Amino acid sequence: KTSSKIITKDNVIIGNTVLYGATKGKLFAAGLAGDRFGVRNSGAETIIEGCGDNGCEYMTGGNVVILGSVGNNFAAGMTGGMAFVYDKEGTLPVRINLDTVIYQQQMTPYWENYLFLKIEEHYQVTQSSHAKNLIENWEKEKLLFWQVIPEEMIDKFENPVLVEEIKMA
Repeated sequence: KTSSKIITKDNVIIGNTVLYGATKGKLFAAGLAGDRFGVRNSGAETIIEGCGDNGCEYMTGGNVVILGSVGNNFAAGMTGGMAFVYDKEGTLPVRINLDTVIYQQQMTPYWENYLFLKIEEHYQVTQSSHAKNLIENWEKEKLLFWQVIPEEMIDKFENPVLVEEIKMA
């Protein structure tokens, strides 16, 4: 195994429109995605470490975990699925499109555990040092995640989402 000095969470490794219209499958990318990541995703599960503008646009299903910042107009037209965004810089509130979604930092135990297990799976597949750091410092780092949920789906998930303290811009 060779090592690299490249910091994966700071480098774009997959281009624009990746997962456009995906219906199933999994994608783990130890790095950033370009613009329009996950547009029209209707069933894929994925973890990346950041994305450009218009991420999760028109998403109708699947789950997306983003272990870093997102670009402008995030979740525009999102009507299904769910996204989790690690927001160390505190930029999601000004970058999210609130036309169809709500976002919250407080999660039910089910969704918090789901998120943790997905990050563990990402680490096992990619050996991402960023994912490893999140796992090792989970009690502190989990507080920096936002859960993004389409408004029309709030009462339709098999496992409820906590919406009492919704953060709205």
